[in-house]
Amino acid sequence: MNNPGFELQEDGLERNHSNIKLQKDYYQCRHEEKSCSLMKIFLVCFLACVITTAIGVLILSLLYQGHFDKRSSNSIMNPAAPGTGKDPPQGSNNSNAATKPQFFFMNQLGKSKVFAFEGGEIQWARYRNNPKDYPQEKDMQFGVSINQHQSKMTVGTLKIVSKGLRAPHWHFNANEHGFLVQGKAWIGVVDDGGNDVTTYNVTAGQVIFFPKNTLHWVKNVGDDDCLFVLFFTTHDELSTLDVDDAFYMTPEDIASRSLKPAGGVNFIRTFMKPKEDQAINLPKNLAELIQNASYVQSNSTDVWKYFYDLKGSKEFIFPGGIIQWARYRKNGAGLNETEKIYSESVNSHTDTLTLGTLRIKSNGLRQPHFHFNAHEMGYVISGCGQIGIVGDRPVPDFSVGIGDVFFFPIGTQHYIKSICDEDLFMILAFSTGNQLETLDMDDYFHATADHILAQLFLKKQEEFKKIPKFKEDQAVNLP
Repeated sequence: MNNPGFELQEDGLERNHSNIKLQKDYYQCRHEEKSCSLMKIFLVCFLACVITTAIGVLILSLLYQGHFDKRSSNSIMNPAAPGTGKDPPQGSNNSNAATKPQFFFMNQLGKSKVFAFEGGEIQWARYRNNPKDYPQEKDMQFGVSINQHQSKMTVGTLKIVSKGLRAPHWHFNANEHGFLVQGKAWIGVVDDGGNDVTTYNVTAGQVIFFPKNTLHWVKNVGDDDCLFVLFFTTHDELSTLDVDDAFYMTPEDIASRSLKPAGGVNFIRTFMKPKEDQAINLPKNLAELIQNASYVQSNSTDVWKYFYDLKGSKEFIFPGGIIQWARYRKNGAGLNETEKIYSESVNSHTDTLTLGTLRIKSNGLRQPHFHFNAHEMGYVISGCGQIGIVGDRPVPDFSVGIGDVFFFPIGTQHYIKSICDEDLFMILAFSTGNQLETLDMDDYFHATADHILAQLFLKKQEEFKKIPKFKEDQAVNLP
C-alpha cells in the first residue's frame, strides 16, 4: 500500500533536486558568461597593449633615426661639431675619411656649379636648407660651417654679358654689398614709395650697396662682361623675389586694378611668361624692344648712400702690401664728404658689412691676427696664397687661387701669405657695420709684459728683447 505522505515527500525531494539542478545550471551558465566576458576584456586589453607598444617602438625608432641622421650629418659636415663633444674617429672607413678640414674654411667658388641664364651666370658659396641641393660634399662642408658659425655672410659671383640685365629684385633677408671686378654697369635703386629713384654708373674697383628689401637692378652698359663679387648678410638660405615673378604671381584683375593700363585686364593678359628664368635677362630681339635708353647718374647725394669708389679711396701702405677700405668710421674720421655719406648709410642699417681690398706683394705676409667683432670672408681676384688658421681645432695650412673663397670665424687667428710671382689681390668682407676691431700677433706680443712671456714660454726675460718693435706698421710685411 502506498504511503501518500512518503510520495509527497518524494515529490518534494525531486522538485528540490530539480531546483538545485536548475540553480546549478544557472550559475554554471553565469560563470561561463562571466568567463567569456573576462576573456573578451582580456583580449581587448591585450590588443590595446600590442598596438600601444608598436606605436611606442615606431616613435622611438623615428626619434633615434632622426638623432642618428643629425649626428651623422654633423660628423660629415663638421667633424667636431659644437655639442658633440667628440673628435672624429681616426682611420675610419666611412665618408668622414673623405672630408678635408680646409673645406670648412674655403670654397672653390670658381669651380662650383654654374647657374646659367640668357644674360649671364651666377655661382654660389652658400648654405642650403636641403643637403641634396649641394653639388658636392665639400660645398656642404663650407655651407654648414658658415651657417653654424652664424657668419651673417653668403658670397656669390654675378657675370652679366654686354647689354644683359640683372632683373629688378629685392632680398627679404639680407643686405647686399658688391665689388665690381671688371666691366661697366648702370645701377638703379628704388626707395620707399617709389618717389626717389637713384641711378649711377660703376666701373671696376668700385663698391655697390643695397639695403634689405630695397628694389634694385644692374645692367651691363659696356662691351665687356661685368663680373661682380657679391656678399649678402645672411648665413641662411638667401630669399629673393624678382619683379617679373611678382607680377606673374599676381592675379590679372588685381594687377589691372593696380596699374590701370589702357585696355585694362586685356592688356595685362598680353604678358606671356617666358619658359626661361629671366633673373639675368637678354632677349634676342632686344633691339626691336628698346627704342631709347638713357644711363644717367642721379644728381642727388643719395647716390653715395649706395656707392663707394673703393679704388679711388685712401691707400694704407705697408712694407708688404696695400689695404683700401669701404667702411664706417666714427665721426667720419679720415673720410671725404661723399665717403662720409656711405659710411653713415652702412652704419644706419643693421647687419651690414665692412669691405676692403688687400694686395699682398709676392712673398708678402698678412701677419697672424684676429678680429674681435667680425667674421671675415674673402675672394681671390688674382694671384695665389697660403692660408693658416689657429682656432679651436687644428686645420692644416691650405692654398687658395683665383676664384676661391675663404672664411675666418670671429676670434680665429689667421694669416695669408702670397706665394706666387705676382701680387695676391683679394676683396674682403667683414660682418660688421661698425669700426672693425683687430689685433695682430706682433702687437699682442709687444703689449704683454716680458716677465709674463718669460713665465709662459719658459725662456729668460731678456730673450724677449730680441723681438723688435718697428715704427712702420708690419700688418702686411716682407721678410
